Order: sequence, then C-alpha cells, then structure tokens
Amino acid sequence: MIVLKILNIHGFRGSAENAAFGALTKLGHDVVSPGFDYDAVSADMVMERLRGIIREEKPQYIVGTSYGGFFAALLSAETGISAVLVNPCLMPFYHLPLLGYEGDIGAMISLFSGLAKADRSIVKCIIGGSDELINTHSLETRFYGAENITVIPEGLHSGATLPLGEFFGEVIK
Repeated sequence: MIVLKILNIHGFRGSAENAAFGALTKLGHDVVSPGFDYDAVSADMVMERLRGIIREEKPQYIVGTSYGGFFAALLSAETGISAVLVNPCLMPFYHLPLLGYEGDIGAMISLFSGLAKADRSIVKCIIGGSDELINTHSLETRFYGAENITVIPEGLHSGATLPLGEFFGEVIK
C-alpha cells in the first residue's frame, strides 16, 4: 500500500482524533488532523488556517467529517485536491444553529458559493442513511452525482457507525 499524506478535518464539537483519523491511521496513512473550536473561530479563519496547512503539508487527499466536510469540499474546489466527505454538512449556516452554534453564520454563507467551482469527479462521499443530525444529504447526491455517493442505510451521523476503513481503502489511492 502507498502511504499518502492526508488532511483530516473534524466536525462541529468533534475531535481531531475522530473516527476518520482512526481509520486513516490504521490504513497506514500520514494524517494531519488539526483541532478546531468552531464555536470560537469563524469559518473564514478556519479556512485560512487550513489553507496554510495545505501550503505547508501538501496533502494528496482531504477528508472532512460533517462541518469538516464543508471545509474539505471548499478546499478541494480551490486546490483540485481530491476529497472524501463523511456525512458532510454542506449547509452549516442552516444546520449548526440547530445544534447550538451561536456564532456568526455570515462567513459560512459567503464561503458556500465556493462549492460551485468543484471538480465533482474528485469528491467521494459516504453518508449514513439514518443520519439523525443532517437531513439535507440529497444535496450531495444532486451536486456530486449518485456515482460519487455511498449510502450506508443503517449508518448514523457519527463516522464510527460507518465502515470508514473499508471505504477509505477503496476510494483513497
């Protein structure tokens, strides 16, 4: 197996050592996984930090879970780096306030338009069909195409309920 450098971006109120991090490291990849307190840092500041990490680390893939999937999708659109999204929250300006986020959503709304630049052929998604937190996953299917989406019917929002190791092994090459 080829060892790849992968940027892993966790979700809202999640951990840098999330399920995706565990699955990627178990597969032997070199994973850069910064931690963010999304309640304290605006979306545009997160993007600036992630752009810096990409310049310094030069990852070959970007993996993002939930809110981290929003950033992974945006970074893929900007850089052309392939991305894998785990239960992505592509409309955080809608979902995060429902989950208790009280910060400014203006930057999220401004960044959202960046998704239009996506090379849809380099983004793969794994989605829990029973996701209890995000009810807008039809957006990913319409935007990225059904051929780039894997739905796990019994999967929930937590990446721990999805076969991430197997999925990453198939799509990250």
